[in-house]
Amino acid sequence: MSILKDFLLQLTLMVLPIFIYFTFITERVKSEKNKTILMTVLWGISILLCMSFPLNFGDNVRLDIRIIPLLFGALYGGFWPGLLLSALVIFYRLNFGVSTGFFNTVFVLLLSMPVILYFQKLFITSPKDKRVVIAVSLSFYYCLVGLTFLGIIRGFSLDTLKIQIIHLFFVVGVTWFFAVLNETIREIQQLRQEVQNAEKLRVISELTSVFAHEIRNPMQVTRGFLQLLDDPEFPENKKQYIKISIEELDRANDIINDFLTLGKPAINSIERVNIGHQLERVVNILENYALNNNVHIKTDINKDCLILANPQKFNQSLINILKNAVESMPNGGTVWINCTQTADGYIKITMRDEGIGMTKKQIESLGSPFYSLKEKGTGLGMMVSYQIIHSFNGKIKVKSERNKGTEFIILLPGV
Repeated sequence: MSILKDFLLQLTLMVLPIFIYFTFITERVKSEKNKTILMTVLWGISILLCMSFPLNFGDNVRLDIRIIPLLFGALYGGFWPGLLLSALVIFYRLNFGVSTGFFNTVFVLLLSMPVILYFQKLFITSPKDKRVVIAVSLSFYYCLVGLTFLGIIRGFSLDTLKIQIIHLFFVVGVTWFFAVLNETIREIQQLRQEVQNAEKLRVISELTSVFAHEIRNPMQVTRGFLQLLDDPEFPENKKQYIKISIEELDRANDIINDFLTLGKPAINSIERVNIGHQLERVVNILENYALNNNVHIKTDINKDCLILANPQKFNQSLINILKNAVESMPNGGTVWINCTQTADGYIKITMRDEGIGMTKKQIESLGSPFYSLKEKGTGLGMMVSYQIIHSFNGKIKVKSERNKGTEFIILLPGV
């Protein structure tokens, strides 16, 4: 019964960091860097508690599940959290004295941590199920290395071997449980964020449909009277005022159209679209604008790339993304546009610039309602672009680095 209580205590010490992080930190802390620091601290506390209250078998065997918070800290945090948590394990184990267990701890970490950090990038970019498999496999590897090295030092007695094997399967089982729990909570959080965004879009859709018609009517009347006032005998300065007024009314109408598109993109007519031709057209439209900003556009386009899409809306999404690329280079630069067909039948469009780049947090917020990196931006253009691409069953991937540039990769099913 005492061993069972110790096992349950170890499990509780693993639950606490996950509970505290997802309950108090994710909603209140916005910076990803600060989240990583706080999560590393929580995993460090979990390691200290797991090592302070181990399972004792006789006088020589002390077992705990420190590997799990160490593993999660390295996989979710990266290189430095993994290194700091490893150092914490070694120095705290030194507190119990220099013994066979201490040397076993150091040796196992030296063999295991490089492997864990090697798989860290793969872990971060993998889907939920693959993450669980990677975490379980690495915990099995860690325990197997520890079991083997301890057996070499102390000898492979039957009783010790039984205890170590039970510990191995226990750690692997607990790793699987907490990996699934952690990933499920993360997935729920992402779904909640998507629901919140969907609710914003629903509200926008309702507001735009209600007010757009009522706003447009007086605007069209005003525009009509301004055109009637445009008499050839008017002084040039007054004619200029009328022209500016009409242009501003047209601009206001365009903003209303953007809101309507944001609420519910109108993608009706779907046809076969040659992406090569559309890209060339978009480049021609924005070429003068780019040159005025000291930006050069270079293309490498395969003209045999075909998709099913609405050409007008597809052009709108490309113009928004390319315009953002140009505007991200205040001191000028080059935008590279590439279009190829992948082996799995997708059409891949790449737009890469040499602009100011974005942080990981900024990339995650791209396409959210009213999120913009421009001082006077509304975020509507990028939001609409994401909606249009997704409506064609496409995907958008963004790679960026601060002060080095951004790369937009658009994947669309070919025909």
